[in-house]
Amino acid sequence: MPLPTEKNYGESWEVSSHKNGMSYVESGELRGKSLEELVKEFGSALLGEEVIQRFGGKFPVLIKYLDVNDKLSVQVHPSDEYALRVEKEFGKSEAWYIIEASDDAKLIMGTKDGVIKEEFLAKSKNNEFDNLFNIISVKKGDCINVNPGLVHASIKGSLLICETQQNSDTTYRIYDFDRKVNGKLRELHLDKAADVINFDEKPEITNDKSRTTIKLVGADKQELIRGEYFHIDKLVVDGIFADEINANFKVYSILDGKGTILHSKNRYSAAKGDTYFIPAGLKVSVEGKVEILKSFL
Repeated sequence: MPLPTEKNYGESWEVSSHKNGMSYVESGELRGKSLEELVKEFGSALLGEEVIQRFGGKFPVLIKYLDVNDKLSVQVHPSDEYALRVEKEFGKSEAWYIIEASDDAKLIMGTKDGVIKEEFLAKSKNNEFDNLFNIISVKKGDCINVNPGLVHASIKGSLLICETQQNSDTTYRIYDFDRKVNGKLRELHLDKAADVINFDEKPEITNDKSRTTIKLVGADKQELIRGEYFHIDKLVVDGIFADEINANFKVYSILDGKGTILHSKNRYSAAKGDTYFIPAGLKVSVEGKVEILKSFL
């Protein structure tokens, strides 16, 4: 939907069945229905039998775009075990694909070697964050697997990120650079963060040079993530590419270029920033010159 231009928007929840940001059908005979309603109505025909068996009636992932032009709060996410017990919702495993990055873009990813829980709590409660966190530089095309327990934040530069994550909005904030909302400092969650931080966790980062490229008819494919909660491929289409028929749903996030999504006699234009939800078992092809992030189970 059109957004007011006078405001800044840091996130776009592209495909979501979470109560804090539900997706709705924009056109056609199902116009106005939420993704949650569609899952209840169509079940395995929409998501795939395997997804229904594993997650019941809950949509398992959330796809976002992040437009980062300021420091992103230092945060950490819990695992399923902790989140289901304490927050009554899923944990939050996620992956970041860097669509664009300024030359000076830097992230916090993990804690420095040797930092332990007691030191973290003592320093963080006094706003003493020097030498606690691991800082890395990132560039366009990097993919980072952000496992639960990995401290992370953006601290310098600007970034455009496509994020695939579990269907969860549980975040434990460690530090927010003393920013205020309506005159008040944002809430921190230091004790919960200390409970879930994996102080030995290191970021898993790949780029175009380190990943294997698989040549297919009409496209090159790189396998970015093979995980417990989602898989991610990068597709670079040049011509006509007939994608495999997936037993479960998949989501196309259009990273660059222009193309057309083809299904039966239907044609849908696809350009940078677009997102397509493709139901289970659907046969689709892509035509044009276009880069796609494919998230699936």
